Amino acid sequence: MPDPAASEARFRKAFDEHFDAITRYCFRRLPANQANDAAANVFTVAWKKIDQMPEDERALPWLYGIARYEVSTFRRSLRRAAALSSKLNSQPRYADPDPETVIVRNVEHASVLQALHSLKHADQEVLRLRAYEGLSLDELSTALGCSREAAKKRSARAVKRLRKAAGQYDWSSPHAPRAIPKGGDA
Repeated sequence: MPDPAASEARFRKAFDEHFDAITRYCFRRLPANQANDAAANVFTVAWKKIDQMPEDERALPWLYGIARYEVSTFRRSLRRAAALSSKLNSQPRYADPDPETVIVRNVEHASVLQALHSLKHADQEVLRLRAYEGLSLDELSTALGCSREAAKKRSARAVKRLRKAAGQYDWSSPHAPRAIPKGGDA
């Protein structure tokens, strides 16, 4: 087992001798706001792999190898952020709703939340897994430990109970009010 004091001394020596070179390397390749973070990451990795760090003049090239990896990671992150920003900027913009709409929505949201809290815990969990966590039926069946069909039925029943608790109609029911009477002209 390596001596902690010796490992710390090796790290301190490498840090003192090569910090400026690694920081300059990162600054030449990344925006200033990320270069310092990349340089810090290089030395974090170096500390974790101190037993693998060469003790002679090969320490700096070894650190450059880590820096190359860190810079590529930061660049990938920058590309992803730019792509996301571009995608978000291409989304349609909607005007903020007027105060009356906000009040109605808040009342409706409160009503749905109140209805959700009135359900049994099992129904609440099914609805939360579907809505909040965005699970598919296959994922829901795994989470609940049941078949896909059972998960589908549990989900449908929970939605039906939520609608009932919220005072909404089940439009798939044959007894639901109809906008056009049976046999009427469409």
